[in-house]
Amino acid sequence: MSEVPAVSRRSVLGGAVATGAIAIGLGAAGSAPALAAPGASGAVTASEPRRIAGQTSMINVPYEVHRTVRVAVIGLGNRGNGMTQGWSAVPGCQVTAICDIRADRAKRVADDLVKAGKPRPAEFGGSADSYAEMLKRDDIDLVYIATPWEFHYQQGKAALLAGKHVIVEVPIATQLDELWDLVDTCERTRRHLMLAENCSYGRNELAMLKMAHEGVFGDVTNGHGGYLHDLRALLFSDTYYTDSWRRLWHTRSVASFYPMHGLAPIAAAMDINRGDRMTTLRATATAPKGLADYRERFVPKGHPSWKETYINGDLVTCMIETANGRTIRAEHNVSEPRPYSRINSLAGSRGLFEDYVGASSTGARVYFEPDHSDDSWRDFESYRKEFDHWLWKKIGDDAANNGGHGGMDYVLQWRTVQLMRAGLVPDIDVYDSAAWCSPVPLSVMSLEKDGKPVPIPDFTRGAWVNLRLGLDSRVIEMPPA
Repeated sequence: MSEVPAVSRRSVLGGAVATGAIAIGLGAAGSAPALAAPGASGAVTASEPRRIAGQTSMINVPYEVHRTVRVAVIGLGNRGNGMTQGWSAVPGCQVTAICDIRADRAKRVADDLVKAGKPRPAEFGGSADSYAEMLKRDDIDLVYIATPWEFHYQQGKAALLAGKHVIVEVPIATQLDELWDLVDTCERTRRHLMLAENCSYGRNELAMLKMAHEGVFGDVTNGHGGYLHDLRALLFSDTYYTDSWRRLWHTRSVASFYPMHGLAPIAAAMDINRGDRMTTLRATATAPKGLADYRERFVPKGHPSWKETYINGDLVTCMIETANGRTIRAEHNVSEPRPYSRINSLAGSRGLFEDYVGASSTGARVYFEPDHSDDSWRDFESYRKEFDHWLWKKIGDDAANNGGHGGMDYVLQWRTVQLMRAGLVPDIDVYDSAAWCSPVPLSVMSLEKDGKPVPIPDFTRGAWVNLRLGLDSRVIEMPPA
């Protein structure tokens, strides 16, 4: 058992909640494009645009209570298909409508749901704007978007304007003005939009979060995360990514396409937007060698990819500083050979946690004072048992049976439905989502300035100073279905 310091973030936050001391916002304040620097569209710069009169924050705004959460899905490729099955498995959730530009996919997914004993959803498809017709339905509470990145902003905004809550796969948008527009659209429509950041619900990540908030790390000073996944074979597959959309991004932009799988859990542990915030970002990129090398060795001459030139760096690194003097290193690399890793490392004045390096089933190792004092790593297992998040204690077995990515997909889906059915505040709001996705356009801006630091906008417009709950939530029951 670990020895935990007497004063923890949890106890401070708990007291604040109990006395109502937490302030709720300050209030004052087609074809895929290449990523552009902030302001390239002429809409905004990295500074915070003023909130228009009558528009108010969505921080600490709960969902309205839903007896049943009715989900519509846009995008039924590999990701969308798998997640549709997950939504249908959550108690109190029903998939009522599905849409894909390829109508045959919608029919196939609907058939699969019926075979599984679920009600048949309404099917939409056949054109690029079929989703707009689907959004007119009044039996949709939540829209889940799993289309290629270039469509996320447009479809997410359309769903908000249609009066639906929204959950979007990474990233919610690729341009800074789009991120701001989604924040403002949420505030105007009073609908929530959240990033489907499944890794934030990973078992190790949530235990790391609890340890940080319980004071195990002492003062947290730095973190390191990333998305390091050799996707070369899938990127050159003719069937996995529809129309090779994901490989084509490597021909358009030099950017960290989505660092949030590693960044988000670190940011949550540091209370980003809940007492701290990310302030500056510097980016570096290595030369683009991996995809061309793979094509040379494994892709037949005459394949369409031979007409492409890859420009995005293999390893794009974002160095981020926070208002409270912490640092975060977030990496993205999907084009070089390597074992999978999200890194997941957090350190402070009392010790550190490192994931993807341990020999046990947890895959992680730790070293904390005063428990350890001999310069030797310890296995994470006893700490994870002690700090295991209540969500994994409660539905870990169900997650293993119903969800991909080690079960964290199902935990994300189950928790989202629970929050909507119970009428609670989302764990991840539009401000978190925008902040975690902002390194996508900001890395472009920094790289265009030879890696110089660029400011990270405060999407909360000043409300980041207030402690509030998030992924480190309190135990509640799923309302009976």
